[in-house]
Amino acid sequence: MAVRQQQRDVELLAHGMRDLSERQSRLFFLISSFLQRYEPPALQPLVDDDVIESVAALASTFETAARGVIYDHRPTAPPAERLATALKPVIAEAGRHGGSAFERDAAVVLRRIGEASLEVRMADRPNPRAYLDLLGRVFKDAKNLDATENVSRLIVP
Repeated sequence: MAVRQQQRDVELLAHGMRDLSERQSRLFFLISSFLQRYEPPALQPLVDDDVIESVAALASTFETAARGVIYDHRPTAPPAERLATALKPVIAEAGRHGGSAFERDAAVVLRRIGEASLEVRMADRPNPRAYLDLLGRVFKDAKNLDATENVSRLIVP
């Protein structure tokens, strides 16, 4: 049963990564491992809807920046806002020297994570953390990694 679950989880993530470039795939893994490790404040659990709202706002911010306009799109839900605030510097560090090409890549990856979150969430409606639980199963050994330390080595070609 556990092997079948793991296969299904990996297939769902692979579907979310379809047609991504190598740099986009690395960013997808960086963001996914960050989401898996993210610890919200006590008594304020994170759910898939917060992930979906947070990555949508960040994707909009990066899409706007790629067009040369600086505008910070913000999630409305406080947990999604806190997640976006925590995730933004991780993504910024990953694309430190990437310019507008990186901004476009980040937007694509964030949109794809949002789509994957929604897809997994809809497949398991009773579980408000279906996507986050999937990430927990797939990245269970990644808890000891500090993505912010090695992000430049992972992302920038």
